[in-house]
Amino acid sequence: MPDHAASSVSDREIAHFDQLAATWWDPKGPMKPLHDMNPMRTEWANAHLRRLEGLRGGTLSLLDIGCGAGLASEAFARMGHDVLGLDASPEGIRAAEAHLAANPLPENSGSLTYRKGSAEELVREGQGFDVISALEVIEHVNDPQEFLALLRSLTRPGGLIAVSTLNRTLRSLAVAKVGAEYIARLLPVGTHDWKKFIKPEELHRMGRAVGLRMIDVAGMSYRPMHWRITRDTSINYITMFVRD
Repeated sequence: MPDHAASSVSDREIAHFDQLAATWWDPKGPMKPLHDMNPMRTEWANAHLRRLEGLRGGTLSLLDIGCGAGLASEAFARMGHDVLGLDASPEGIRAAEAHLAANPLPENSGSLTYRKGSAEELVREGQGFDVISALEVIEHVNDPQEFLALLRSLTRPGGLIAVSTLNRTLRSLAVAKVGAEYIARLLPVGTHDWKKFIKPEELHRMGRAVGLRMIDVAGMSYRPMHWRITRDTSINYITMFVRD
């Protein structure tokens, strides 16, 4: 079993998102951009998951790492997958559990449980999943390539890993950092560090270095009033890796 460093946990990032936990499920609050983009990103990932589900012949186990208060976790469970939402933020997990208790999933959903912890803990326990979702997470970790290695260790052979993040471009600096945090106030100041944004080709190389093959990449673009999947990866983008 690989001996991974604590690459997936940043104390500063955890403290920042702890402060946001109470308003995470407010669609007009600080997490409004995530609420707006969540259907698009989870549906894009689910199109790949359905093909894997057909090959596996049953319900998929899905780890939603860095789940926050559970926006994507709940969406994936409603799509029929058995989901474990994992986050190092205790306040985020409490908010996720409270929202689920107040809003039970429909009967035809998959299962959904939450856990406070890290990917390293799951690796030490020898856990494995058909699918891993890491949406808007990798730009917040200490070591992105080691984080991908962790995800590979937790993925069963032939399994999928969905990763969405932000490209490190002048356009993303202007729009996603300065514009979103300081001008439009769409996100709390300090949500992102532009220097930690990752170019798609860099993410591809990191994945290849740890034994993952990128099979798809798409831009996530905001067009007035709606987020859409596009070919424009200059700001937000989402990728799918497979563990061969």
